[in-house]
Amino acid sequence: MNYRHGFHAGNFADVVKHAVLARIVMHLRAKTAPFRVIDTHAGAGLYDLEGPEASRTGEWRDGIGRLRTAAFAPQVRELLAPYLEAIAAFNPPGGLELYPGSPLLVRQWLRTQDRLIACELEPVAAAALQQNLGRSKRVKTLAIDGWTALTAYVPPKERRGLVIVDPPFEEPNEFIRLAEALTTAHRKWPKGIYLLWYPIKDRSGPDTLAKRIKRAAIGKVLRAELTIAPFPDAGRLTGCGLIIVNPPWTLESEIQMLFPALARCFSQRESGFRLDWLAGEK
Repeated sequence: MNYRHGFHAGNFADVVKHAVLARIVMHLRAKTAPFRVIDTHAGAGLYDLEGPEASRTGEWRDGIGRLRTAAFAPQVRELLAPYLEAIAAFNPPGGLELYPGSPLLVRQWLRTQDRLIACELEPVAAAALQQNLGRSKRVKTLAIDGWTALTAYVPPKERRGLVIVDPPFEEPNEFIRLAEALTTAHRKWPKGIYLLWYPIKDRSGPDTLAKRIKRAAIGKVLRAELTIAPFPDAGRLTGCGLIIVNPPWTLESEIQMLFPALARCFSQRESGFRLDWLAGEK
């Protein structure tokens, strides 16, 4: 795998994914019963925004850099608070030097009874992930293929929780593979929450993913997309999308508040968002 997330850490797509991730975990925390989070493609876990990779692209400046200084309505700021507070915990007061990926964000939100499985196959990233997560009874780091992990570790013994699936999308068939892997995992754990992230560079892959998920007979599937530039744009990332299976009952209304605000924050030329049900509630 050649993908290096350090070049893109903290960009607008990371913010979109992690803002929604925070809302899901906050919902899970609302009940005292334990939950487990399984991160199938966890990456290195922590990224240096002043390092050579992030400095080369500077994508974080138009992502988390903008978000931290943007003016939001009180309701939106409240929804973003757990996410922004978790990022602040890794940085000096008022500063922004490091950006935590999904496994380290989740670790910040775990309670004593909750657990995290973070999976990464690429050797350099896997070693960094293990170091960044550290030793804890609540956290297990595994050097394993994420697609294998997606079906191998469900259902968890807690019977409550979330599976995060964020593959690198280097292969041309990864949208199809994502739909197939989700379908298999859902058969094993139909009551679990699944959060799938995907890039938007054109409509082909995202539309193929949506069509296959619609045919998969999954009960409740919410789709949320945010775009910051029109198509086409020379193969550049112009947006990102999330597929949420079994979303918490508050999530649709929260995204309805969050995404317009994020679209305005990150807009370059044209921006927009989509929120619809691929299956279930309408």
